[in-house]
Amino acid sequence: MTTRIVRALPAALVAALAVPAAAHAAEGPTLDDSVSALNTFWVLFAAVLVMFMQAGFALLEIGFSRAKNAGLGVAKILTNYSIASIAYWAVGFALAFGGSGAIAGTKGWFLDVSSTPAEAAKDIPLLELLGISPAAFLFFQFAFCAVSLAIVWGTTLERIKFSAYVLYAIPFAAVIYPVLSHWIFGGGWLQTSIGMQDFAGSTVVHLIGATGGFAALLLLGPRIGKYGPDGKPRPIPGHSMPLVGLGVLILWLGWFGFNPGSTGGAIGNRFAEVALVTNLAAAAGVVAAVATIYLLRRYVDVGMAGNGAIAGLVAITAPSGYVEYWAAPIIGAVAGVIVVVGVLAIEKVLDDPVGALSAHGLAGIWGTLACGIFTAPRLAELNGVGEGGLWYTGSFTQLGAQALGVAVAFVCVFAASYVAFWIIDKTVGLRVTPEQERAGLDISETGMYGYPEQFIPTPEIESGLAGDAVAARLGSPPQPSPQPTQA
Repeated sequence: MTTRIVRALPAALVAALAVPAAAHAAEGPTLDDSVSALNTFWVLFAAVLVMFMQAGFALLEIGFSRAKNAGLGVAKILTNYSIASIAYWAVGFALAFGGSGAIAGTKGWFLDVSSTPAEAAKDIPLLELLGISPAAFLFFQFAFCAVSLAIVWGTTLERIKFSAYVLYAIPFAAVIYPVLSHWIFGGGWLQTSIGMQDFAGSTVVHLIGATGGFAALLLLGPRIGKYGPDGKPRPIPGHSMPLVGLGVLILWLGWFGFNPGSTGGAIGNRFAEVALVTNLAAAAGVVAAVATIYLLRRYVDVGMAGNGAIAGLVAITAPSGYVEYWAAPIIGAVAGVIVVVGVLAIEKVLDDPVGALSAHGLAGIWGTLACGIFTAPRLAELNGVGEGGLWYTGSFTQLGAQALGVAVAFVCVFAASYVAFWIIDKTVGLRVTPEQERAGLDISETGMYGYPEQFIPTPEIESGLAGDAVAARLGSPPQPSPQPTQA
């Protein structure tokens, strides 16, 4: 009898522990909840990496600017990011992802949806597939929009009014970018009817940004002194190549949120494959760009090396979720050649200080078309968009879909942006005066120098007479210094 009781004790103990554990499990998170939380964390982390790219753009543009224009880049980045944040939350996200209409979404204004992914999916259809927090999804997609907006301004350095940043940021973040992203990312007609493939935005983010910059540049014109009497371009070196290099490395890091984050989750570890593909293309872009400029000019150009990395990253952005490892270095290397040749060719007619038209525009076109060549059929099936590329199928169908998407995006964004910048130009004005441009946008637009020691003698700074130097720089009479009061 005693032996039976002893033998029964372990079973009784397990049963006693199992009852409250089962009850606790029933009240706690389910496996689906845990999966959703993990995927939400990954998407939010990736969004932070993409947001950090703003620092990369700031350093890149500041480095490519002359010292007298360096400080304005800080104000521009902060202001644009902030305006776009509010505009995209209020309007843009709904147009981009609030429904499966062919042209635009119609739900989710101000993210007025349920916080539960399953319930929010009634308004944001992609959440049914992703199963992540609507807030995380919005923040991730907004970070993309902010990157695209940052690209616009690289072409306009050193001569555009600060007010133009503000006035263009609103329609761009609220309407222009969201509608185009809906067509290609959010279930719009280019994605569902044409089968255009763009995993993370070679067209949606980079070509759109470069196209907006192109429209502004046509109205803005070149910097003073860029072209000589013979019409040939003159170099206007930026003041800090170390800042450019640091900016490029930050952008490279941010891209590991950009492309891998577009998998929408961590489960399955697919994001790691996309990260490797991304890195291979960037590395090949640097090598190819350095080799190309050396063959053409017999020296290594720091700016070209940096743009080679960016071009490789831009080019792999669309195919990153569609191609096998072996295709990535090919795509990146071609982009590295394109960016060097493109910068040298474009410079003959257009003043693009950072090479954005080539690094983001031409490389973005190449990357989008590369899907039509290198997309693996298994990955097209996995993503549920389009079909295999020419290399695998021998068919030009997917390449044609990619070309159509590129053409539509360019025409629509260019038309909308040109009209927006034309209105800005005819109302508040697009360009600073020649006097302000010569003085530098730091002092003419922000009232202070980014590097005051380079322009104001130390004794004047220490004595509080820096205002005289500022006034002299702008060609206005200095204000009288206050006289000490007699006791």
